[in-house]
Amino acid sequence: MQEKSVSSFPGVLMLFLLLALGIISVLGFIALIDAGAKIMAVALMVFTLTFIVFMLIGLYKVEPNQAAVLTLFGRYIGSNRRPGLHFNNPFFAKKKVSLRVRNFESGRLKVNDLNGSPIEIAAIVVWEVTDSAEAVFNVDAYESFVQIQSESAIRSMASIYPYDPHEEGEVSLRSHPVEISEKMKSEIQDRLNKAGINVIESRVSHLAYSPEIAQAMLQRQQAGAIIAARQRIVEGAVGMVEQALGALQEKQVVELDDERKAAMVSNLLVVLCSDNSTQPVVNAGSIY
Repeated sequence: MQEKSVSSFPGVLMLFLLLALGIISVLGFIALIDAGAKIMAVALMVFTLTFIVFMLIGLYKVEPNQAAVLTLFGRYIGSNRRPGLHFNNPFFAKKKVSLRVRNFESGRLKVNDLNGSPIEIAAIVVWEVTDSAEAVFNVDAYESFVQIQSESAIRSMASIYPYDPHEEGEVSLRSHPVEISEKMKSEIQDRLNKAGINVIESRVSHLAYSPEIAQAMLQRQQAGAIIAARQRIVEGAVGMVEQALGALQEKQVVELDDERKAAMVSNLLVVLCSDNSTQPVVNAGSIY
């Protein structure tokens, strides 16, 4: 089932024609009453009013970014997207479908990530109807269909990525928001194609560990940050010690044997890697 366009008669013109018919019928009613043909006058008036009311049923309005889906006794006739007042067969059933851009935010969904850790995730999905016939006839209540299928896609997507990266360059929910948004959009679009829905954008609006493990994961993240900082400090300290020893040797400031070099390296590393400032001790005697 795909959307097809349907032609319609201008509604304003039909409205004026029916108004003119009403005026003519009133004048005819008055003329027949004056002529003494009361029964004919009443019959004419009843018939005319019934006809006018019946024809008014065929009038319908289409707003901008809206489509009217027309059916006749269960058979799809076509869709009208042209804004304005229109007239079609009064027997046509008319269902309005909004083509405007809409969005919704999913609730906070609890799901396990790739590593099995329980997390909470929510997303905002921006969507629009592109095929009014598919939205009406292929699914039941397309708005509810969009919400349920989107939440299902979010759960599926969240379960194939870890919350945090464990290797260099690994895609994760927290560290790669652009890639995650594109994957989520693709997952949702695959589920909504049959409903004539186009997903414009989707992005994560909430991401966190579940409360029962949030504190433990926070401690793990803090430990990881401390280890990373320590590694950076050690790398910098080793480079500074190497540079200092190289400068002393190059400029021949002092000759150090292996034991004294080891002591100097130890002291410099303690000074550079210590959390607190060190207290210097001045050696007043000979280094040897």
